Amino acid sequence: MKKSEIILKADKIHKNFGGVAALHDISFDIHRNEITAIIGPNGAGKTTFLNISTGIYPPASGKILFEDELISGLKPFHIAFRGITRTFQNLQVFHNMTVLENVMVGLHTQTASEFFDCLLHLPKVKKEEKMVSEEGYVHLQFLGLEKKADWMSSNLPYGEQKRLEIARALAGKPKLILLDEPVAGLNSRETEEMSELILKIKEKGVTIILVEHDMNLVMGISDRIIVLNYGRKIAEGSPGEIQSDSKVIHAYLGEG
Repeated sequence: MKKSEIILKADKIHKNFGGVAALHDISFDIHRNEITAIIGPNGAGKTTFLNISTGIYPPASGKILFEDELISGLKPFHIAFRGITRTFQNLQVFHNMTVLENVMVGLHTQTASEFFDCLLHLPKVKKEEKMVSEEGYVHLQFLGLEKKADWMSSNLPYGEQKRLEIARALAGKPKLILLDEPVAGLNSRETEEMSELILKIKEKGVTIILVEHDMNLVMGISDRIIVLNYGRKIAEGSPGEIQSDSKVIHAYLGEG
């Protein structure tokens, strides 16, 4: 059976925090093998949507389908096993672990050993550890970090820590990866390199949802853009359509 072109569907997602609607009846489709950017001013609800999509928050109402399967309300690890991984707006790197060990954490969805297997040091555990280490190194090569595999991650420059977090997300072999402000804090050269990396991830057949404030990046690499403002969807379309949309211009620039 041919896979649906729609990999993720948000259907009337609503989320309140303390009586304030962070998302109000949000609906849209994410198409397979595309880069879809979700943009909007601060407080528009972008990260809230990512958190609902990955099980950190349940929606107050509405539902999210991933490959035609209901996932809203599932625990984060169940969603990760189904093929959705993410990075975070605030960098989430384990500073007390090496670069390679950070990526190996992302490979937990590829292992089957249980607690007592590890406790007894069974042969299959050693085999899995070897597999995880080798696979983790492959992901570091893809991100250009293989020469620093044994470094403590806290010693990496900030831009490389950003790439390390993406390497860990890719280690879970996702079908869909959610990137939350991947170029925040990066200089122009690092931003250009990140742009090239995101396109390489797409070439690997991974669908991408991109939340980002850098409009040059968004307009340069996105196939489709969804615009949120005060928790509501105000526009959706190609980069060209979004750039000329009066509601989007008003949301970012105000009157006049």
